Amino acid sequence: MPSVRRVSHAFLERQGLTTVFGNPGSNELPFLAELPDGFRYVLGLHEGAVVGMADGYAQATGRPVLVNLHAASGSGNAMGALTNAVASRTPLVVVAGQQVRPAIGPEANLASVDAQTLMKPLVGWAAEPACAEDVPRALAQAVFEARLQRRPTYLSVPYDDWSAEVDDNALAVLDRRVERASVPDAAQGRRLAERVAAARRPALVLGGDIDAPGLFDGAVRLAERLGCPVWAAPSLFRLPFPNRHPLFRGVLPAGIAPVCEAFEGHDLVLVLGAPVFRYHEYLPGRYLPEGTRLVQVTEDASAAARAPMGEALVADPGAVLDLLLNALGGSGERAGPYRPVPEPLTAPGAGLHPEQVFAALRDGLPADTAYVVESTSTTSAWWRQMDLRGPGSYYFPAAGGLGFGLPGAVGVAMAQPDRPVVGVIGDGSANYGITALWTAAQHGVPLTIVLLRNGTYGALRWFGGLLGVPDAPGLDIPGLDFTRVAEGYGVRARHVGGVEELRAALAEQPGRPRLIQVDTALTTPS
Repeated sequence: MPSVRRVSHAFLERQGLTTVFGNPGSNELPFLAELPDGFRYVLGLHEGAVVGMADGYAQATGRPVLVNLHAASGSGNAMGALTNAVASRTPLVVVAGQQVRPAIGPEANLASVDAQTLMKPLVGWAAEPACAEDVPRALAQAVFEARLQRRPTYLSVPYDDWSAEVDDNALAVLDRRVERASVPDAAQGRRLAERVAAARRPALVLGGDIDAPGLFDGAVRLAERLGCPVWAAPSLFRLPFPNRHPLFRGVLPAGIAPVCEAFEGHDLVLVLGAPVFRYHEYLPGRYLPEGTRLVQVTEDASAAARAPMGEALVADPGAVLDLLLNALGGSGERAGPYRPVPEPLTAPGAGLHPEQVFAALRDGLPADTAYVVESTSTTSAWWRQMDLRGPGSYYFPAAGGLGFGLPGAVGVAMAQPDRPVVGVIGDGSANYGITALWTAAQHGVPLTIVLLRNGTYGALRWFGGLLGVPDAPGLDIPGLDFTRVAEGYGVRARHVGGVEELRAALAEQPGRPRLIQVDTALTTPS
């Protein structure tokens, strides 16, 4: 009779979930026993870093990824990082260990009481199987739910279940296949195409779901066919359109009133692959200008249901892009040359202006470089200087939870070893995921981390001004030397003092992970 563990390993192998990001405890060891040779276990030194690496890896590959965490304590440590994965709709499959079944009720040490409730409402599905025989089926459901919902799932498994025997019925899970097809029917497609074609002054709003091969270029073709302005959805975490394209208007502000103002004069706003909308600053006003209609197309049924205005079509945005391009016909007009990049600003003091750093990245690194950015106070400088023209070029913590950037960069680099990957990380953010440097060193990941050091939480200082709190304590972090920290984790590092030294450092081929620390002047996000 096969064991639960053997059937589960075989299922994971058939589903392609053979790279496991984890930080195990005692409850997890029985699952890891007899792990097949084709599996790769990527150890992280903190659960937040584990989830951040898995998040970056899954976003870069577009496939579900298995995460192995300890019971309540390890799962709890991971929850902050999990908020980013939820907001980016990343299909993580979190499998956590649980005490043996007889020890759960008496709440023995390392028992996770009501384990599935712990992770709600973050995850899209959570369970602890009622018996050992149901573990393979429940594991399959966790994988399929993550894939279908594009949201993390969570499965708690008592560790004595893995060695239990199952009958031949459990083997049926090995041949399971669950797929989704979300193509609008003829009437829905015709109605949408007619509405878009009839619009006098349409506008496009694109979300992170468009940042994928094929969809990215399709969105450019649709915008040029319509000759309409394009915005990225508020709270941008992936770039769905070339940021220097002449039709691109930038990222929508994350407030109700300014979004309404941006749409003034447009009769139709077509939102593809984004919620409507992820506001941040509370700036109340009308949702839409008088006479403006909004149509949202998303695969996320929950996002469609909770939107406060407009119409929604729950469908594959890629299928809708194809439908509209075919219905509109013609080839459209070239939108003209891409907008030039301005000269970078300089700082009056000793540190470099962040624009000088970003100009060096833009000029010195290949055009297909993927950037994982977690330097929130330099957002406006970033978009002024960068010229990103292809899919998968930009990643940002989707829920704003610090600690994604450095681990996420490791995950993206592991998923795409043949593509240059750079983490652009602020000194405030770096501390939340710093242990990922050890994982990068152990796996020899060819990754560059550019560490911007300004000695303070710059974004919080800016928010202090907005909220009328200029004297908040705890915003300065002087005295941190990340070159010494990185070297302690096994990553070679250097501190550069000027633009030319930075450009020379970037010109070197990394081969293995490296960290470049550069002192920068304090700037604001906008």
